[in-house]
Amino acid sequence: MKKLIVSVVVIGVFAIYCFMHAHAAPVALTPKTTGSDVPTATPSDPVVTGTPPASGATATSTPSSRYKDGSYTGSVADAQWGYIQVKAIIKNGKITDVQFLQYPNERERSVEINSYADPQLTSEAIQVQSAQVDYISGATDSSEAFMQSLSDALSQAQA
Repeated sequence: MKKLIVSVVVIGVFAIYCFMHAHAAPVALTPKTTGSDVPTATPSDPVVTGTPPASGATATSTPSSRYKDGSYTGSVADAQWGYIQVKAIIKNGKITDVQFLQYPNERERSVEINSYADPQLTSEAIQVQSAQVDYISGATDSSEAFMQSLSDALSQAQA
């Protein structure tokens, strides 16, 4: 009888813990730098590539530049818990910004991971001027998908 009571108590405590953990608010490590107006796309949506700068000028490059100026949208890449798609902004032949068009945001944990990983990935890509960035610890799938999408965008921007 004692074993039955102890078992019921342990199961009850575990059930309460699971319920409280599932309904707890996520703790954001770093605030997300993009707003809620980030457009999302699905893998079946068409990918717009190589759009020229907003000024209406055509994509240009200088002899020493690595990339053609403009905005280039990468392919949608599977990050296991969602999809990642980025747009590379090139000015004066250099990566000046990488914008996330789509990132995993269905699960609270995915939002938490991407809130700290996305800005780091963007910053490093701008710093190294390449899609070959270091993986972010705890965000391996997102890092891999980021590199895949950005690599596709940069291949379109090759001077």
